[in-house]
Amino acid sequence: MVHGFRSGLEVKIAEELTAQGVPVQYEDPDSVIYYVKPAQKSRYTPDFRLPNGIIIESKGRFVTADRKKHLLIRDQHPDLDIRFVFSNSRQRISKQSKTTYAMWCEKNGFKYADRSIPAEWLKEPARN
Repeated sequence: MVHGFRSGLEVKIAEELTAQGVPVQYEDPDSVIYYVKPAQKSRYTPDFRLPNGIIIESKGRFVTADRKKHLLIRDQHPDLDIRFVFSNSRQRISKQSKTTYAMWCEKNGFKYADRSIPAEWLKEPARN
């Protein structure tokens, strides 16, 4: 960044304003404008649905977008029983985080397993 600006175009505009005697206010914290992103209809296709209604999502990588999606689905469809089967639930959610996939699931109320669907999940009675 040159003089705090993010691009050469911003530098040029600031110089033009200054040359014309206009005070330059660049990314002033007092001028932050908040807004809400409009809702966007999205869809989710579960990997597997067991006969008892349990939805199984298998994940090798569990990226931020997936985690956000599943929180939204859970909040909008609390009747669904979505569970995760990870390649490795001890994998950290990012290089910078100490949170693992397992910790994220526990924090957010999702059941999970490693590498295969636990037999007890298959034996659970169907939900109505």
